[in-house]
Amino acid sequence: MSCEIQYTEDRKMDPAGREAAHSLESLILSFNHRISQLQEMILSRNVDPNSSAADFAAVDLAVTGMEQQIDAIKLYLKEEAQALPSAQDLIKQSWHQQKRLQHMLNNIPLQMPGSFNPVLDEKAISLSKTNGSDVLSGSTEELKIQKEKKGRGPPPHWYVSGNELDSLSSYMRGRLTLDKINAAIDEMAQFAEANAHLIKEPRNKLGEGLLERALEMRDISTAEPVKGKYFCLETDLKGPVLKLDNTGKAILTVLRHLGRVNEARIGRQRVLILAKPH
Repeated sequence: MSCEIQYTEDRKMDPAGREAAHSLESLILSFNHRISQLQEMILSRNVDPNSSAADFAAVDLAVTGMEQQIDAIKLYLKEEAQALPSAQDLIKQSWHQQKRLQHMLNNIPLQMPGSFNPVLDEKAISLSKTNGSDVLSGSTEELKIQKEKKGRGPPPHWYVSGNELDSLSSYMRGRLTLDKINAAIDEMAQFAEANAHLIKEPRNKLGEGLLERALEMRDISTAEPVKGKYFCLETDLKGPVLKLDNTGKAILTVLRHLGRVNEARIGRQRVLILAKPH
């Protein structure tokens, strides 16, 4: 069943006529829509319910599944909304922890002092030789003697922190890095430990070339500014990092300024005393 109504608008129609034509056109469209609905209803009444039961069951199952999915999504969103404050608190704590770790990273030195610092200076190595032969077997015995004497511990390694380096003026800091300055502190500790071994070494174990130096070191160690402290001489500064060149002098200036080193003139020697920072 079909119904078609044709309407032709006159181009020379006055405004009142145009309005009436528009109302008539709307009425025609409404009738056509209603006729279509009636056609669909007639078709639906003629459908056999038994033949469409499977289709309706499938539609019902699909709708039920969609409802379950929507319920699951709602539950998930509810749980996420409840967990949001905890997540925000965790992010805040992680941010504070990151700041603390970054502060530690900026201030921790590249090298940390160990329980035992090997002496790399050639003069200290020469102490382990007597009459041209190695006395490696005696190294264990020497360590036992040191423990029995209950002497001083190893020389201090008072490292410079990143904040201390940043506090220096740019002309004093120059191109020095934190790693280079702390490596120089390690070398000074090695030089001082070599001198301490030389002072404690029995005279009968010293060769002719070291006896004069050992006596000089003992005289310096009894001087008032140095007594009971680790020290090295300016002439000892021949390490890979700390030497008497422009970089080495700049490092010494920084260490003096930061209180890691005190200087004293004893006899003809310029003595560098390892000091604890204030």
